[in-house]
Amino acid sequence: MSGSLVVVGTGPGKAELMTPATLAALAKATDLVGYGPYLDRIPMTRADQRRHASDNRVELERARHALSLAAAGREVVVVSGGDPGVFAMAAAVCEEIESGPESWRALDVAIIPGISAMLAVAARIGAPLGHDFCALSLSDNLQPWELIERRLDAAAGAGLVIALYNPVSRARPWQLGAAIERLRRHLPPSTPVIFGRAVTRPSEHIDIVTLDRADTVQADMATLVIVGTRETRVVARPGKLPLVYTPRAAAEVSA
Repeated sequence: MSGSLVVVGTGPGKAELMTPATLAALAKATDLVGYGPYLDRIPMTRADQRRHASDNRVELERARHALSLAAAGREVVVVSGGDPGVFAMAAAVCEEIESGPESWRALDVAIIPGISAMLAVAARIGAPLGHDFCALSLSDNLQPWELIERRLDAAAGAGLVIALYNPVSRARPWQLGAAIERLRRHLPPSTPVIFGRAVTRPSEHIDIVTLDRADTVQADMATLVIVGTRETRVVARPGKLPLVYTPRAAAEVSA
């Protein structure tokens, strides 16, 4: 008896931004495995479909459970928000396949991309990722804060736009402020910073501020922060959100 495992991303939250490939995988699944609030976004497609909800900080346990179900012959879909390969469940599944039993490596496994939060926020306000950029997580659950600091220094020093995931949590209320202070060592006070919270969902809220005011904006785990470069532009539009974009051509970064 051979099952399968598919890892999908539901996108930023708006139903029409979920891809047809993801919808087809969800409709075929016998079992859906994921973080509870992400599963809540999925409409029930079959009466016999089982849902296995878990907490946000048990990714490896969730991956093992999904792989065990697939090895028992079930058609399993692991549900992530955004894109499953960006700070999400695809890496956890791959990690468990590598360290788990040989039978898991024989499973049919597919990863279906979704729209990541940084792409959704960027599209909402223009094109801040129009030139070279990187994505960093401010969570030190799986990496030391000193490594995050080095990466912030390197990215800002190299002139990259920076998308910051996992900026704040109840257990980590200070890291975003520390990251902003770190970035001020490299970037001018006028650098645009975008805070996009729950973009595409009913509670969407966007703030566009300068780096010298970035620590006055409230953020949480539903917030994606984009820090521009010296070249990122803000185009004012009366009565509308400004357009924020990073030009496609970049000037040489001074040493």
